[in-house]
Amino acid sequence: MDGDDCNFPPDSSDGHSQRGSVASSATLSRAQDVLVYLCGDSAVHLTVEGLGSVSVQELGRSVREALHIPETAQDAFALWLSSPLLELQLKARHQPYKLCRQWQDLLYRFTEASEEDISQDEPCLQYRRNVYYPKSKELQIEDEGVLRLLYEEARGNILMGRYPCDPEHWTTLGALSLAIDEGTGLDGKQITTTIRGKKLSSFLPVHVAMGSGGLLSTLRGKSSRQTGLEQNLLEEYKKISSPAGNSPEPTQLLHQYLNTCHNLPYYGCAFFGGEIDKPVQGILQRAKRKAVNVGICLEGVYVMDVKEKHVLLGLHFNELSWDHSYPEEQGDSHILWLEFDGEEDGTPVNKLLKIYSKQAELMSGFIEFCVELRSASEGGAAAEMDGEVGAHQQLGGQDGKTGRGGRRGMLRRQSSVVCSRVHSLNTISYVDNGKEIKRLKPKRAASFFTRQVSAATYSAVQVTESLEQG
Repeated sequence: MDGDDCNFPPDSSDGHSQRGSVASSATLSRAQDVLVYLCGDSAVHLTVEGLGSVSVQELGRSVREALHIPETAQDAFALWLSSPLLELQLKARHQPYKLCRQWQDLLYRFTEASEEDISQDEPCLQYRRNVYYPKSKELQIEDEGVLRLLYEEARGNILMGRYPCDPEHWTTLGALSLAIDEGTGLDGKQITTTIRGKKLSSFLPVHVAMGSGGLLSTLRGKSSRQTGLEQNLLEEYKKISSPAGNSPEPTQLLHQYLNTCHNLPYYGCAFFGGEIDKPVQGILQRAKRKAVNVGICLEGVYVMDVKEKHVLLGLHFNELSWDHSYPEEQGDSHILWLEFDGEEDGTPVNKLLKIYSKQAELMSGFIEFCVELRSASEGGAAAEMDGEVGAHQQLGGQDGKTGRGGRRGMLRRQSSVVCSRVHSLNTISYVDNGKEIKRLKPKRAASFFTRQVSAATYSAVQVTESLEQG
């Protein structure tokens, strides 16, 4: 998420210890050691003077010089403060040292972590992909060092399941990763030895490599399953070398890996944690929630099931309205509301999805900024970005309209992990009869929210108590 979406709390205590990437010192005017971590296992070691007031812009310049990042690609990356509990993309004006001192305050504000977890959490300074960097520009990069940085980050997101993908994708990406790391000249025996030495989880998503199911099924099927996965990797690896035996250049392999990732609509997203309501199965069943990751990028919003590793809902910005609400009473949650077109028993309705998260305010602000950024660049960079969107992403807006007026194509149920599963969501469905919000009236609703890509064709309706409790 972006560090400028909300106001950070003030630096309230001089007694906080500096943690993570930045070495603590009583005399910050002296030269201090700073570690800026890269995706993977490496880091850039810097010596910085005036650490207490150094800005992200100054640190970023030093990192780019150390890594020899060409000027044409300097906007591809940004500095992040990251930990297992929270991730912040920093603005050029931010001062990392001061934000590190405020880290516990940020965790209390934006996470549900326990006091013990918060006290032990340590942020690190990372040099990662800039969430605002268009994929169209990434395709033009030819510098191998830059491509490797992007590859390492994408690979990490694939392996940890942050980027859900189908078998054909993970097999291709695994074989490309094997070729990038080990070369393209391995024979069948060498490939098998390498895979088993490094483990399948070095090339395939962990949940795929480890499998699922009970102990008995694991013992019975693990060996044959892993053999099948190894064989699929082997066959895909053999396709990478040309029939004539000419090995592709490293930059070609890196481009191919990133291009494959670009087919995933949530590539390059900033991720936020949250929960949604599970559909109630029976009258006596208590309402439960499931954990989700919310990915937001320049193209739209994607809600993903943390456990099942698939997309529950994917929407372009011209397909949704949104807002966030604060807790009104003790025990209430922060909520991000997503509104989109739907259907109930053949009746067109508006659907509302509630995402419970203390990061709802950040998500709402981030969506708004992305929408404004796209609007400002329409006809230029935005047109290029729209051109890259795959056919599976083009769920609506075929008539060229960018506003919320008019009906768009319905979200279809599909077996791919990339496609939305609207039928599995517990949403609020409503239409408007002109006076108050009611459910399933035979008239198309006006937008529930004023915050949308274009409000000109929708009139706003007020939140009612009955709907809020729905």
